[in-house]
Amino acid sequence: MNGVHDMGGMHGFGPVERDDVNFHAEWEKRVYALNAVARNQGMFNVDEFRHGIERMPPADYLRSTYYERWLATIERNLVDKGILRRDEIDARHAAIAADPAAELPRREDPELATRVVERQLATGEPPRREGARPRFRVGQAVRTRNVHPAGHTRLPRYARGKAGVIDRFHGVDTLPDASAHGRWASPEPLYSVRFEAAELWGPSAEGRQSVYLDLWESYLEEVS
Repeated sequence: MNGVHDMGGMHGFGPVERDDVNFHAEWEKRVYALNAVARNQGMFNVDEFRHGIERMPPADYLRSTYYERWLATIERNLVDKGILRRDEIDARHAAIAADPAAELPRREDPELATRVVERQLATGEPPRREGARPRFRVGQAVRTRNVHPAGHTRLPRYARGKAGVIDRFHGVDTLPDASAHGRWASPEPLYSVRFEAAELWGPSAEGRQSVYLDLWESYLEEVS
């Protein structure tokens, strides 16, 4: 979707400020852990998580911090899935605001905690799934489709309708555009595509620069 979150190539937001601090407050650690537990329990997936952020009202998105956006999408997804009700969340907010020093409920679940930590620390190759053989080969010229879906997509707005070259084939993985909307069985070939900076940004691009994007096959078409 073409939302305020898709900022690639936009002007007016100032320089990117690097921050080496992972968490700035204790509540951010809790939000991080809450997301890890919810996803481990299958309450929502990473694409639903991202799409929840994309659906934030633009003004709320721009004034929110990183983990405030995380909290917003966790709440939205839990409400959308029927796990929580909005009035329950509002009631909890009101209760905490009325008595910030009140002891919060706590539940110990060592097995769940171990499972979540093991998943968070897991490394390695991205998941490979069964699916169609790749349509494109390494070195082949392609062009991204000029599409503007209303739902979730991992095709950036600035890269639509642009020519590039297949740099590598990652394997087959679930199409985010489908899994963000509950359609799990949607495996597609996944590629790294190289774009010359001038193709994306025109004469204002820095010379001899390239941008690499991981793109699913349905985002691409052959260049004749």
